This record gives sequence, structure tokens and C-alpha cells, in this order.
Amino acid sequence: MERNHISWIEPDLAERQDIRPLRIGILNIMPLGKQYEFNLLHPLGLSPLQIEPIWIRLKSHKYKTWDISHLDALYVSWEEAMSPAPLDGLIITGAPVEHLAFEKVNYWQELVELIDEARRNCASTLGLCWAGFALAYLAGVDKQNFSKKLFGVFPLKSLVPSHPLMGTQDDFFLCPQSRHAGLSDHEMEEAQRKGNLRLLAYGEKVGYTIFETTDQRQLMHLGHPEYNAGRLLSEMERDRARGDVPLPENFDPMNPQTSWRSHRNLLFQQWLWFCYQRVSLLNGDITVNDRIEKNQL
Repeated sequence: MERNHISWIEPDLAERQDIRPLRIGILNIMPLGKQYEFNLLHPLGLSPLQIEPIWIRLKSHKYKTWDISHLDALYVSWEEAMSPAPLDGLIITGAPVEHLAFEKVNYWQELVELIDEARRNCASTLGLCWAGFALAYLAGVDKQNFSKKLFGVFPLKSLVPSHPLMGTQDDFFLCPQSRHAGLSDHEMEEAQRKGNLRLLAYGEKVGYTIFETTDQRQLMHLGHPEYNAGRLLSEMERDRARGDVPLPENFDPMNPQTSWRSHRNLLFQQWLWFCYQRVSLLNGDITVNDRIEKNQL
């Protein structure tokens, strides 16, 4: 943590403080997941709120590229993560399975059950890249596979400047994309007209990239705001070895720069604050869903 310049405190000191940390579950299904963890810890560690990350593993996922000893030492099951109390928020990462139909993913059913329980018991679920596609699919919009990978750094336009999460973003901002699929503009706009989704950010080359369910229980981001320049470089080298993916657009490998850092930090800070505000309204014996039904959130 210190070598990566992430703010942290010892558990015994945290327990002596007169605050309860936000318990943020992180369902990490990225390949080589140990190396990916710091991409999320960096923006989470900037929060003035005290955060306890809970790393979650799936029972039906094989984790073929992982350090299994690390997985066993740090990661817990969903049931363990939700005990003795529900998580305050949940982050679900991307996964290299965009070429598959959702029902063909071997852990799909377990993931759907987990997402459903999180929607009932957690303040918010943030789905990144493939997880964003999965949440969109459950909301009625299926992904469309590309003939070649969308890879690089692209501008996005904020569509709802008054939104609690997007209001801190610039009118236009940059974000990395690394995906083989997208969503139809027409279907996304139709989902908004039907009241299933609220569209929050759009890019000419990348389409609707940030959106949420209208109850604000699920936030989807099809990009990778958590990436840094080093992560893009490593993906570029991996793809170059395969020889089937173009070089990243709007990104100079000879002079790599993280031009989306403000977007990343603001997005995660506002999402954590959003979770905190919702959780702070709850009593220990009532779920988030109960309060929404009673119009208390």
C-alpha cells in the first residue's frame, strides 16, 4: 500500500475511531486480478471517508490466471461478505468474456443472483466495462459485438450536469475504453423513454458509456476509468503479441499520460459519497429497499 502511495490505516487504529467505515465489496473477475487491485484502491484511497474493501470471489469461476494463494488469503465468498451486515456498496469489474452470450458465461447464474441481492440490500452497485454490459442486459439492452476492439482514450460528454454523480465532471472529459462490444444508441434511448435507464454520458465514437437505473441502485460505466497509463500500455503489449488488435487511439505509447485522472477520482469519490448518504439514512434493522418503498430515500 505504501509503495503504491495509497492512504491507509492499521485495523486497530480504525476500530478505535468513532466512525463506521463504509464496507465496499469488490467482485474482481479481471484476468491476473492481483495486479489489477491497485487500479481500484488508488481512487478509493483518496476518499475522506473511511473505506473497508471486501474482496469477493465467485464459487463458479475458475480464476485460471490468478495467484491462487493470494485469492485464498484475501478473497471471501458473497455470503461471507454480506455477514454480519450487508455491504454498503458493490463494485463489479470487467471480465474478458464479451464475445460470449451472457448465459454462456459459466458463472452467469451465480452473478445474476448476487446482483439481485445487492440491488435489494446495498446502496449502489457500480458495474465497470463487461459488468456494465451485464447490468444493461438485465435492464433489457443487449450488447452488440464489434468486428475489432475499441481501444484507446476517448472524449465523453456529460448529459446531466445537475446529476449528483455527474455534476462534478467537466462538460467534456476523457476516459479509456478497452472492449469488443457496445450498445445500440437507439435501444439505449428507447430504454430511457421506457423509464428503465437514465443516460449520463455519451461519446461519438463510443456511444452511451455511463448510465444508471432510474432507481439509482445500479450505475454502469462501459469504460475503464480506473485504469492508469501503465495499464493501457500493458494491454497494448499483450494485444500486440496476439497481433489482432489495433494500437490505442488518442494515446501515445512513447509518452504515456493519464489524461483522465480527474474523471476517475471524481467518479469514485462521488459514488462513495452517494453510498454514504444513502446508508446514513438507514437503521440497522431495515434494508435499503424498504426505505425506498417508504419514500425515505
